[in-house]
Amino acid sequence: MVLYQPMNGYCYNSDTHFLYNFICENFKKYKNIKGELLDIGSGSGILGLLIAKDYSKITLNQCEIQKMFQFFSSKNTQTNKIDSNLYKGSFEEVEFGKVFDYCVSNPPFYHGNVVKSENESLKIARYNDSLPLEGFIKKAAKVLKNDGKFFFCYDSKQINEIIVLLNKYKFNLEALQFVHPKTTKDATLILVYARRNSKSLTKIFNPLIVFDENNDFTQEVQSIYKKSSTYSIKVDIE
Repeated sequence: MVLYQPMNGYCYNSDTHFLYNFICENFKKYKNIKGELLDIGSGSGILGLLIAKDYSKITLNQCEIQKMFQFFSSKNTQTNKIDSNLYKGSFEEVEFGKVFDYCVSNPPFYHGNVVKSENESLKIARYNDSLPLEGFIKKAAKVLKNDGKFFFCYDSKQINEIIVLLNKYKFNLEALQFVHPKTTKDATLILVYARRNSKSLTKIFNPLIVFDENNDFTQEVQSIYKKSSTYSIKVDIE
């Protein structure tokens, strides 16, 4: 999959590849994956496009607040010949006019009280000032069907708040996976699958370890990159 990205701006990273793989692993227990999927904060479009490529019965929808990334989401859907409905604006404010079967997102999740990049595009893409966690979960609950599925990644240190807010907005935590840089390092990322109005017990996946003792990608991470098979082209649109 060819993906155009900005020369000077936020580019997709391994978090999105790991989330894509986590979604696919959870989809395995369902026989027929179909319906409306919303990629929240679509950026270059990578996450929704990878899923739509694998699951042909899914209808892709994208929501993006930044004009530059609205351009890249559109360009990459056209380049990869995948149809999509693009909603322009803040996820919290957009009126979609329909409900979705799936919401997926690699949202901005760094705390707003840390030292920020001077690049305005990077600030919006990385820090949750632009999309606070509660607003993110609350709006997802509003736009998902009664049994809708919600997949996202987040800073693992905020797990307590994530669980509290999912419960508040009637989500059941279906599955979790922690991502560790190395076996000797604490988890830095959490992959979350929550479902509306479900009572299933939570599945905890084996942790995903990124680097081995030689600082090479582990076999599992190599297989995820191979499955994603993306090729990035950086362009300057200013």
